Amino acid sequence: MDQKQQSDKGGEDPTTLFRDYFSTVSSNYALFRPSYPDTLFAWLASVAPARRMAWDCATGSGQAAAGLVAYFERVVATDASQAQIQGAVLHPRVEYRVALADASGLNDRSVDLVTVAQALHWFDMERFYDEVRRVLVADGVLVVWCYGPLVVEGEEINAIVRRFYDEVVGPFWPAERAIVDDGYREISLPFTRIDVPVFDMSVLWNLHDLLGYISTWSATARFIQATGIDPVLQLGRQLSERWGQADDRKAITWPMVVQAGRA
Repeated sequence: MDQKQQSDKGGEDPTTLFRDYFSTVSSNYALFRPSYPDTLFAWLASVAPARRMAWDCATGSGQAAAGLVAYFERVVATDASQAQIQGAVLHPRVEYRVALADASGLNDRSVDLVTVAQALHWFDMERFYDEVRRVLVADGVLVVWCYGPLVVEGEEINAIVRRFYDEVVGPFWPAERAIVDDGYREISLPFTRIDVPVFDMSVLWNLHDLLGYISTWSATARFIQATGIDPVLQLGRQLSERWGQADDRKAITWPMVVQAGRA
């Protein structure tokens, strides 16, 4: 979930400002965003000091929260977007809240694990880290991850999708997206580093699934807002000529980068 907070110097309340790029596509976000591998959540549970409570910050429509609930007694999932929270998949042990990253409303020293999936780059990171220090129990863990541009099976199809990413909607990516494309290389968590195994993120999708996912990109939404034209329609026509049957499934993979630190 995209979130942008500002400093106190401007005279505005930083806890009430955020930039929402996804509320207009929140229903598609819940349908088409890929899920994370279960091996990731099993590993998260193994490094947490206990499994009482996890906080999934900037949960979007709850992809990470849905994975955490299999391993933790309670999951609190927050997002600054009311529309995203309303579109999240409900579960009796997931409590969804509308809240900014640096104002979770959680009790001091109450959380064993904090996760941020594909969202840290939108935060005022120092304010968020302060909040993490406040809510984590002793030896609690913060884990953040992101995934870069997708790779689609088939050289010609992949080249078309990459050109769409770079050139068609490329000018409409928010500046913070560059941090993801760089694989979070410039981000260093201010906690004791934990070594992380390699995780693979992949799906088998038909053309409808792929186009639905692309429609959830913040750059796609901003393109439509700026031009009144949906660029995914033209992309769909280009891909359908090369895809084969629309229901044919192709391998889609994303490079996944995970960082972890212990308080």
